[in-house]
Amino acid sequence: MENSKKQTILVVEDEPIMRQTLADNLASEGFDVLQAMDGVEGLEVAFSGHPDLILLDIMMPRMDGLTMMQKLRAKDVWGRKVPVILLTNLSPDEERVMKRIIEDEPAYCLVKTDWRIGDVIEKIKERLGRPED
Repeated sequence: MENSKKQTILVVEDEPIMRQTLADNLASEGFDVLQAMDGVEGLEVAFSGHPDLILLDIMMPRMDGLTMMQKLRAKDVWGRKVPVILLTNLSPDEERVMKRIIEDEPAYCLVKTDWRIGDVIEKIKERLGRPED
């Protein structure tokens, strides 16, 4: 029996072109997409929309992604469990980033210079247990 409910992805990214490119590609893969331009808006959208997965930039104005993830995880059961994929220009070896990823699992980190849109979609499908096409 096929699940008729589309999975929803929240893209929290302060660069409009990057955010829209991710949203367009995810929509073409059959996902519903929510968007936010910083961590403050991202938290509001996350708690009202309860997406199945959050793509979260780390370096953003108003509230960075690590702070947003910490607040998300502290709020409730859903917030502690929702998969988060961090998008960053920082090296994943940076101690602060790795510490948060370990503390706030389930999370995965992609360094922006190291991936293509297809890599992100593949990682999202893997995290959501959706088969590759």
